[in-house]
Amino acid sequence: MLIELVEFLSLKVRKRGITIDKRISDAYLLNLVLSKVVMAINGFLKFRRLSVILVGKGVTLKARSMITTGKGLVIDEGCFIDALAVKGIVFGRGVSLKKNVTIECTGSLTKLGEGLSVGNDVGIGSGSFLGCAGGVTIGSDTIIGNYVSFHSENHNFSDPAIPIRLQGVNNEGIHIGNNCWIGAKVTVLDGVVLEDGCVVAAGAVLKAGRYAANSIYAGVPAKRIKERS
Repeated sequence: MLIELVEFLSLKVRKRGITIDKRISDAYLLNLVLSKVVMAINGFLKFRRLSVILVGKGVTLKARSMITTGKGLVIDEGCFIDALAVKGIVFGRGVSLKKNVTIECTGSLTKLGEGLSVGNDVGIGSGSFLGCAGGVTIGSDTIIGNYVSFHSENHNFSDPAIPIRLQGVNNEGIHIGNNCWIGAKVTVLDGVVLEDGCVVAAGAVLKAGRYAANSIYAGVPAKRIKERS
């Protein structure tokens, strides 16, 4: 009975059905449901909205008025989100941020960053870092593994007579397509355009450039190793 209830609630809240393994005990599920209720209350207190947004313990939200959310957003415990940016942050429906995700939209108060746009049903793994000063867009149905980092800005360094920290920055932004899977500990640098349906192997480094759709990439720097069949 409890399994059916959790499956029903998942469908209503996140608009996505799940089938729970019948070997999971009722006690475990009950504890899970109670924790989600607490997160829903915390979400209402943080966002002052009736739509279901789940927010865990120890979450820090800065420039909250610049965050736009779809239904079913989950922000797990320990996340840090600073939405101060020209375009702020837009989360689609059913987005999930796992534990200790950091999102920073502006790197310096001398220049506002561009911000972050995330499509529907996107999962961002624990410990990931999204630096969105140059702008980051992530398409729907994309999976981002644990400890993935996005860096959408570069320091200028052409003049050796001037400290690098005083030479300013440049950016092109990062664009991730729909239905991609980015593995654990991948680094995504400014100027990356990852087209739809790509898989990026764990530990790879994506440097600036366009990555063809429905392909698998691996290595440092990442190279196309084969097409998805």
